[in-house]
Amino acid sequence: MRAGRNHTLVILPEEREALKEHIKDMHTLDATRWDNTIVNADLLEAIDLVPDGIADLIIIDPPYNLSKDFNGWSFSAISSEKYAEYLRTWFHKVCDKLKPTGSLYMCGDWKCTSALQMVIEERLTILNRITWQREKGRGAKSNWKNSMEDIWFAVKDPCNYYFDVESVKMKRKVRAPYRVDGEPKDWEASENGNYRITYPSNFWDDISIPFWSMPENTDHPTQKPEKLFAKLILASSRKGDIVFDPFMGSGTAPVVAKKLGRKYIGIEANEEYCLWAAKRLLIADEHTDIQGFSDGVFWERNSQNAQIQERKAARSKQTDKQS
Repeated sequence: MRAGRNHTLVILPEEREALKEHIKDMHTLDATRWDNTIVNADLLEAIDLVPDGIADLIIIDPPYNLSKDFNGWSFSAISSEKYAEYLRTWFHKVCDKLKPTGSLYMCGDWKCTSALQMVIEERLTILNRITWQREKGRGAKSNWKNSMEDIWFAVKDPCNYYFDVESVKMKRKVRAPYRVDGEPKDWEASENGNYRITYPSNFWDDISIPFWSMPENTDHPTQKPEKLFAKLILASSRKGDIVFDPFMGSGTAPVVAKKLGRKYIGIEANEEYCLWAAKRLLIADEHTDIQGFSDGVFWERNSQNAQIQERKAARSKQTDKQS
């Protein structure tokens, strides 16, 4: 039982068999049809079936080099050298699935990020490292609290790849509005405050980690926010492109891809996580909103009320015009 305001995803017993119909495994997989497919299988067993060059964008959120339990499957922390060896068991094959003009993003934390960089550079060209603020968790008594994570951005061809910066601009509140001849300079005044549309940097402090009151929340221990992956998908893919996630988890990458008009391929070894992903994908048929993203811009964290009020004001003005 969940509290009334707890929106964490729940799979009811009577839903399980119907949801399984939306999941492929090694026995039911049609290797010639990959669009909008989630596969319940070990990556090393399934990766050779995925056609080479199929993905426009690959998003990888692998097990970090931490001791962690994933619904009965455990990953144990190892040395950096052995972790790099683990990455090589699958990373090169995953890169083969990327189109010549494709992009790849790979998530990590401070402990594993050096190994990620080294292994990625064996096959791709790294263009940037995104650092995002993961403001969640308890403080540390004998160390600095770990509240940052990295995402490495890499491409096959640094001279030929897709990147749409216009689709990932941010809407930030103007603290000290500057005027020229009495008129706003590079910002707009609204009923709910003064805002500026800005170009994104490689430091993201506007991300909210999913928690119990958010409909996107699941019980996955390392779930990534939809808003986080929305930035990657909008910037580095077009509508209709294929987004491939080889460590799908609870399905954030496929769900966001669907909401934004892309196709998806997801591979996940844990059946329960696949069920969560299948249900989230069905919900996305009706609910395409992404927390913190609306009207083509990303809003600052904790600015949702202003966002809602501004959208209501815009709808009210449109109604007045029509009448």
